[in-house]
Amino acid sequence: MSGSAVSSHRRGGPSRKHSAKGSGRGAARGSVSVAVLRFGRVAAMSAVAVLILVAGVWGSWGSAQHVMLTKGREQGTVEVTRCAGGSCAGPYTPLSAGSTARARVVLDQSVAVRKGRTYTVVLKPGGDRAVRSGPAGVLYAWVPFGGALLLASVVVAGGLGRVRAGWVLAGSGVALLTAAFLTV
Repeated sequence: MSGSAVSSHRRGGPSRKHSAKGSGRGAARGSVSVAVLRFGRVAAMSAVAVLILVAGVWGSWGSAQHVMLTKGREQGTVEVTRCAGGSCAGPYTPLSAGSTARARVVLDQSVAVRKGRTYTVVLKPGGDRAVRSGPAGVLYAWVPFGGALLLASVVVAGGLGRVRAGWVLAGSGVALLTAAFLTV
């Protein structure tokens, strides 16, 4: 070996320093890209979970606003006399001041409405459409949100790795859906 090669070898030589620097840069780049990918995954899954929950609230609010914010709305009872084509109808008897009796109002047909039964309702403004009121009506109006909670729990637990938060969301969704089922 030549003198410079031996001295270079004893000191660690330029080739060893160069390879150590190169692997350090590669490791740093690798950890940065892993962090960026992790952040991207967390951001995407968080956005999906929030979108699911917002869609659940949006789907529920169409009926829930009438059931929960009853001040100034017409309230009464409907005796369901017929059901066909996805809706049920019957005569409306007012319970609130300023409400007028109607020969026919329409309720959406579902498991919550049966022919021959009388239900307390709130009329939607500007028409003959009604939604169930009371605890059963509130819980039934929030059923889409209960489903969104269940779906978001899978995204939170699986996509974000937040298992406890996923269980909390799933438990809340199951509790809401069970309560709605029991009160209907």
